[in-house]
Amino acid sequence: MLNAKVKWVDGLQFAGESGTGHAIVMDGDQEVGGNDTGMRPMELLLVGLGGCSGMDVASILTKKKQQVTDIEINIKGEKADTYPKKFTEIEIEFIVSGKDLSEEAVKKAIDLSMEKYCSVKATLEGTAKISYSYKLLK
Repeated sequence: MLNAKVKWVDGLQFAGESGTGHAIVMDGDQEVGGNDTGMRPMELLLVGLGGCSGMDVASILTKKKQQVTDIEINIKGEKADTYPKKFTEIEIEFIVSGKDLSEEAVKKAIDLSMEKYCSVKATLEGTAKISYSYKLLK
């Protein structure tokens, strides 16, 4: 079982700590009473999605002996206008760079992450429409 602890610091600032001992600061916009000292919780969901799928893709491409030099994942989330303002659409763009990369291997790695392995994506499915694309830079 995974666990985490979130502790109020001040205003709208909270410090989150994972069960593995890693920490992150969250805060709100100044216009709503925060001090803008950390990411917003909804931003963290997008970052978590990018990190989860990125780790999958990196792992799969390494196992396929692909010479990856960079992976960048751009994520855009569209939120509903009414509360609870959940994500309604999420777009993910993978930009994979490397030497002599096989486009087939890159596409397969991304598809496997998005359709089978990424637990963050699986958790968000049904809540938001999630689409993805990729660019290969050789």
